[in-house]
Amino acid sequence: NHIIADPEILLAVSPHYIVAFLINSPDVAFVTIGAIFLAVTGAEALYADLGHFGRKPIVLAWLSVVFPCLLLNYVGQGAFVLANGGTVGHPFFEMNQGWTLIPMVVLATAATVIASQAVISGAFSLTRQAVQLNMLPRLEILHTSEKQSGQIYMPRVNLLLALVVMLLVVGFGESSKLASAYGISVTGNMLVTTVLLYVVMTRIWKWQLWVAVSMTALFAFIDVGFFASNIVKVFEGGWASLAVAFTIILAMWTWVRGSRYLFDKTRRNEIPLDFLAGNLLKKKPQLVSGTAVFLTSDPLSAPTALMHSLKHYKVLHEQNVILSVVTAPQPVVPDSDRVKMETVNELFMRVTLTFGYMEQPNIPRALAICRKQGWKFDIMTTSFFLSRRSLKASPNSGMPVWQDRLFIGLARTAADATEYFQIPTGRVVEIGTQVAI
Repeated sequence: NHIIADPEILLAVSPHYIVAFLINSPDVAFVTIGAIFLAVTGAEALYADLGHFGRKPIVLAWLSVVFPCLLLNYVGQGAFVLANGGTVGHPFFEMNQGWTLIPMVVLATAATVIASQAVISGAFSLTRQAVQLNMLPRLEILHTSEKQSGQIYMPRVNLLLALVVMLLVVGFGESSKLASAYGISVTGNMLVTTVLLYVVMTRIWKWQLWVAVSMTALFAFIDVGFFASNIVKVFEGGWASLAVAFTIILAMWTWVRGSRYLFDKTRRNEIPLDFLAGNLLKKKPQLVSGTAVFLTSDPLSAPTALMHSLKHYKVLHEQNVILSVVTAPQPVVPDSDRVKMETVNELFMRVTLTFGYMEQPNIPRALAICRKQGWKFDIMTTSFFLSRRSLKASPNSGMPVWQDRLFIGLARTAADATEYFQIPTGRVVEIGTQVAI
């Protein structure tokens, strides 16, 4: 009704008005843009949800439902404000008086819940990818769909989101005070997305430098403008977004740095697998029937679990598989590229399983592919040996003591490797070791 009463409001869709506003009143426009930008918040969640729902459902929902409804909503509110001047405080609710008010309150509440769900599902998807890329410790991942591998639930991430939301609600008290924090987080998100797009164009797609720069320059110019207009509101609540971002970056940096340091330290103390396999072939210990699979992150060195098994049990299985799991820089890996097998000698074999960063590793299912390559794999006669590290902080570490303790804390939150790799619990033997970092 408001649009029909003032159809000229439809001209607001034209972008030349904002350009004229920026040219004629740059000072006012710079401050105003920070508030205007909140009208498009939520778009950043679409990119995160690509890994959860896929591209097609999001595009269809946006073009057929979301965009038309948002356009009608904002244009209608604009017509209402123009008709009532400066007396309007909350145009969305004030333009719906009488019997339509309650349905609109219900609709707004439902929209809030749905928008929150989009952010939550996006957080699940991004966290899983960070785990797969070894930027975070292993976390429990529950699949909620038998057909869609991207539909997942992560209990710890969900709990953390709930706690942070409650802290923000109690700390800020009113949603209006959160506007600055929200603006900085969203504009920062979009700016980082543009930077990462440039990285993908140059490093993965191998585009020429001038093409990548020209493609991302326009987006970067817009994103930097929006981010600059919001960053001035740091002391008005924007500090909360920066604090959360800093905490996440610190945790990821500590985990990556600590994992690399731990890998280098353990590798210095380990024996090369080829050397050990050759010696065991010359002087065989007591052999027992069956297959032993030793899970390791370094396929070139003898796994800790193997060395401790030889040290304490004095026996070796007839067939020993040194298994490593690798995450590829692509979302999905076809089964034809899943398994790489290499025979070391008659006692040892080296197997590498490759999964995409959007896939949940399933070792038994992946090993079944080995049958096509000649390995007669039987899960019921196979034992999986895993080493469980007990980490202790050391003053001689390559990291500060506080970062050592943070890394140890993150390591203790990691999900059990047996569950994460979906190995049958009845076939697993865990051997504990203590490592000082």
